[in-house]
Amino acid sequence: MKLRIPRKVTRSINRFFNIVLGALAMLTVALVSAFITMRLAIHGHEVKVPDLTSLTLSEASQKTRSLGLVLSLENRFYSPNTPPGRVLAQSPAPGLTVRREWPVRITESLGAQQVAIPDLLNQTERTATINIRRLGLELGAVAHIPSAGEPGTVIAQTPNPNAIGVDRPRVSLLLSDPETATSAEAFVMPSLAGLTLTAAAARAASAGLHIASAEDLNLNSASAEAAPLTPQSPPSATTPSFTEPIAHTVSSIGTVIAQTPPAGHRVVKGDPVHITLTD
Repeated sequence: MKLRIPRKVTRSINRFFNIVLGALAMLTVALVSAFITMRLAIHGHEVKVPDLTSLTLSEASQKTRSLGLVLSLENRFYSPNTPPGRVLAQSPAPGLTVRREWPVRITESLGAQQVAIPDLLNQTERTATINIRRLGLELGAVAHIPSAGEPGTVIAQTPNPNAIGVDRPRVSLLLSDPETATSAEAFVMPSLAGLTLTAAAARAASAGLHIASAEDLNLNSASAEAAPLTPQSPPSATTPSFTEPIAHTVSSIGTVIAQTPPAGHRVVKGDPVHITLTD
């Protein structure tokens, strides 16, 4: 005999299940909403850095502003591959996640170098500065050194006059200062590359310098902790002396492959020199 459920009971059961399903659906929506709200609270202030390379400065500014980032022009470089007025490089790199209002530093391309570097030697600082800016270049570092001749004039510049392949439109100047009795005597650091220890010491001594330490790459690394070696023979006119001990025992047949200060740098009489030798 088939049990027949009254229609009223069936409707009640269906209504019950509909209520349960509705409650579950509302609970699911509430949980999803809570999850999204929490995620936005945690990550809502973070954005990915866009790719600004090759964009104009105006386009880069609009793109970063729309994401809540702060654009900052940091450098300008010559580039034969990127048209002038466009972004050559950026930091942070594209794709990195940062917080809103994070600064994005960019480098502007000036295109290929078309401005010749002027000859500023023997000009006053004011005249040299005017000539630099007249050509659309920037004044870089300005240093002074006691030197013979008219004080306040340019005795060296970087880049050199008429230089090509320059990376940035910046010219640095070295100006002469009056020589005084207390001024330290300056030299250009000579190259010691390829010389033996004795020959390097002689060349350094001729410039008023001295070898303070020497490292021999051919010796066992443990020997670097050996006791300092002081020349045992008394100094003579033909044998240069070291005013400070050598860092450790070195080979008499080794040749210099590295030096500090590097060749060409400004040094003052009495400055120490550090060299590295190898066979």
